[in-house]
Amino acid sequence: MAFPKKKLRGLVAATLTPMTENGEINFPVIGQYVDYLVKEQGVKNIFVNGTTGEGLSLSVSERRQVAAEWVTQGRNKLDQVVIHVGALSLKESQELAQHAAEIGADGIAVIAPFFFKSQSKDALISFLREVAAAAPALPFYYYHIPSLTGVKISVCCSEVRAEELLDGIQEKIPSFQGLKFSDTDLLDFGQCVDQNQQRQFALLFGVDEQLLSGLIMGANGAVGSTYNYLGKKTNQMLQAFEQKDFTSALNYQFCIQRFINHVIKLGFGVSQTKAIMTLVSGIPMGPPRLPLQKATQEFTAKAEAKLKSLDFLPFPGEREGNVGACS
Repeated sequence: MAFPKKKLRGLVAATLTPMTENGEINFPVIGQYVDYLVKEQGVKNIFVNGTTGEGLSLSVSERRQVAAEWVTQGRNKLDQVVIHVGALSLKESQELAQHAAEIGADGIAVIAPFFFKSQSKDALISFLREVAAAAPALPFYYYHIPSLTGVKISVCCSEVRAEELLDGIQEKIPSFQGLKFSDTDLLDFGQCVDQNQQRQFALLFGVDEQLLSGLIMGANGAVGSTYNYLGKKTNQMLQAFEQKDFTSALNYQFCIQRFINHVIKLGFGVSQTKAIMTLVSGIPMGPPRLPLQKATQEFTAKAEAKLKSLDFLPFPGEREGNVGACS
């Protein structure tokens, strides 16, 4: 089974899907987006058509086109392009998985179906296995985000347990290579790490504001929306952590938390992430697709002020001495 020589590690930006004001996908800016991630944020891995990318609000045809454009524009620039191919329909997921293999993606990821939900671990693994089999040569990642899927798989209790899903999963899904863990349950995540130390899985933490906690528990990478525009600052945290400079790593995490905490209080989601990315990068992300609503001008103004106060978005004459600025 031919897998990339380089394991999926470090920061992975959950990419947005740029759109025009009339709601069509703005393909021409994706090349500029790739260059921005690599040159300005130091991020060379991406996760396409996930939650941040509004994947489940796109048609299958659109998802194929978006995936192909990212692969094309990222060639010889990005290290890995992972395509989220999860859908409510098994057939659609299989089609998207096969397409990802055809265009040369570096991996596929799948969310648990969340309308007709799996009622047992075996049922969920059966679904995942069928999708993975459509692209057997691609590394397969499970996208664990129970806050959105509401899928509850557990032997002992009502809580979601990714640890139990991973137990023996590679025997049933040979291409399984890791997990995007978008949950705050550090006991569960810690046991995913502890019980799979010999398997060299990519265990990617998916809660940006708690990444340092994930690193302490053994995460070897992270997938998140804020790495689109805070990738450079987060990479500084990763570097400090690797150098065992935990005081600096903690300061970086607190700094990032100040911004995320601020925007969460204002109301933070995909729409607001598009507004922030447009502001920071200068690349037009456009509005989200309905039923999501465009971020308000008030939100954007307040987010901009906070970014500037933290020196995430400096402007002439005010870089020095900002209250709460991050070094």
